Amino acid sequence: PIKGSGPGGRIIHRNVLEAKRSAVSPSLAPADSHADVSHSQIRRIIAERLTHSKQTIPHFYLTVDCEADNLLKVRKELNANEDTKISLNDFIVKASALSLRRVKQVNSSWFDDFIREYNYVDICIAVATDTGLITPIVTDADLKGLDTISKNVRDLATRARSGTLEPHEYTGGTFTISNLGMMGIKEFTAIINPPQSAILAVGGTRTILLPSNTDDSESKYRTATVFSVTMSCDHRVVDGAVGALWLKHFK
Repeated sequence: PIKGSGPGGRIIHRNVLEAKRSAVSPSLAPADSHADVSHSQIRRIIAERLTHSKQTIPHFYLTVDCEADNLLKVRKELNANEDTKISLNDFIVKASALSLRRVKQVNSSWFDDFIREYNYVDICIAVATDTGLITPIVTDADLKGLDTISKNVRDLATRARSGTLEPHEYTGGTFTISNLGMMGIKEFTAIINPPQSAILAVGGTRTILLPSNTDDSESKYRTATVFSVTMSCDHRVVDGAVGALWLKHFK
């Protein structure tokens, strides 16, 4: 309010001028303070599918630590051959595929009147591209060796980033793996890719102390390389005990 300085506290002309000078004008945002980027078709599809997933699928999450020392040793031995370049993620794809064979409830989809259990194992691999996330498929992953899986994953990821995948190469799948370990992420949860019933989120390797396995060890503890995986499950299809069994086989 304007303070009057006239007789009896009246507001005079001088008070009005002073009030105008002291008023702070609202600052206007500069024209380049933001940019509105139109939705690409793939970004719109991702948004619609994942929003639908979170709104309609009752997610729950299970996390375990997996020891990787023996795995990394085998990988080093296999990669001694210059023609072989198997990654930790290739082992994860293979282990997931075999676990899906053993626990078929996870390799399933929910429909209004029934649950469909698939007799094949097609694993989607989440790949980040400039236009958004895409999930190319390693078909029949349970029947393929590590070297074939490795070549498939590298080829699919390369063509996903260059935008040269055919629609059938990223449409479908019975399970998805999302790995952010190479970005230094310890663990995370992922959104289920419908109509699948589960997705595995893989974190990076780290070194921790664990109790020694043998009583005659000089130390009560040992160092171990581990990585965390978190499985997001559709509770309509996969109960907690079933998800835990799957992770037991995976480990």
